[in-house]
Amino acid sequence: MRFPPRTRPGTASPAAPAASAAERTVPWLRVAAAYSWRLILVGIVVYGVFTVLGRFQLVAVALFLALIITAVLRPLADLLNRVLPRRLSVAVALIGSLLVLFALLAMVGNAVAGESTKLAGEFRGGIHRIELWLQQPPFRLGPDTLTDFQRQVVNYLNTHRSNLLSSAVSGLGRIVELVTGVALALFASVFFIHSGERLWAWVRDQLLPTGARPGWDQAGWAAWRAFAGYTRGIIIVAATNAALVGVALFLLRVPLALPLTLLEFFAAFIPLVGSPVALGVATVVALAGRGPLTAAAVLVLIVVIGQLEGHVLHPLVMSWAVRLHPLVVAVSVIAGSIVAGVIGAVVAVPFVSVVWAVLRALRAPPP
Repeated sequence: MRFPPRTRPGTASPAAPAASAAERTVPWLRVAAAYSWRLILVGIVVYGVFTVLGRFQLVAVALFLALIITAVLRPLADLLNRVLPRRLSVAVALIGSLLVLFALLAMVGNAVAGESTKLAGEFRGGIHRIELWLQQPPFRLGPDTLTDFQRQVVNYLNTHRSNLLSSAVSGLGRIVELVTGVALALFASVFFIHSGERLWAWVRDQLLPTGARPGWDQAGWAAWRAFAGYTRGIIIVAATNAALVGVALFLLRVPLALPLTLLEFFAAFIPLVGSPVALGVATVVALAGRGPLTAAAVLVLIVVIGQLEGHVLHPLVMSWAVRLHPLVVAVSVIAGSIVAGVIGAVVAVPFVSVVWAVLRALRAPPP
């Protein structure tokens, strides 16, 4: 047997192989670098997706609206499917919902048209009361100041009449785009409600290899559960807010109470922001139509509804669907409004909730 040669005391042992550059790097810097290039790749992909969606914004918004319609009407269609054929149940659910929506809009239009003369007189008197209120302490605005302000508004409208007309014409183009988007959303929602699972399976089988299909199904079902839960939850919150606001406005005899209630319902789809804005409009209407005391009561209503929505309705209704911190919701709404305006503010929270649900579904369970 051969033994390794002995070394004298004080002599160095044979040189070990030099450590690689990666081993000499600080561990936290190695981990940060590994995460950094992956995050850069993810950011590039996300930027590309949003760029494509921006170019096809009408199609993206229409499909998003179709998913909302599907999340709302799919349970009704499944319930009707117990006694009716699938196609007939989808038609009854979709057409019945459209009839209810048109009836609600017609009722709002009739309410506004029936009170137009009375409302015009109330608003003129309300504007006069506001002028008198501004002339008193603490504002002490003189009549000449208010007259000059009115003259400036009239001069501005006369000077920028052409710009206002061009804006109105572009608004007509927006209306055409809106009608086209709604038609596409209804067309797509028919297929989503009728056979959404088969469409999903077809896309999965055509685009993905066999090994990736289980993970894709897991992520897809998690995303749909989060999106559908958020949609149904926000509708419950919006309907509750609208009911409370409608009752309060009717009791305070605020003009245009029914249209303002409908405005509150749709504004509640923008979390944390939409409801205060809608109630701010109601405050201005109450100030012009009923005076400062009624407007102050509506301001109190804003505070009460905000506290109820933030501390009762959202935690109670949305906790089973979306588990997001209020700070995440606020940042998402602001970031979405910066990127895509009102549409971005509406889409931001469901988008973040879907991404979070997918990450939780794909995350490996702890040992």
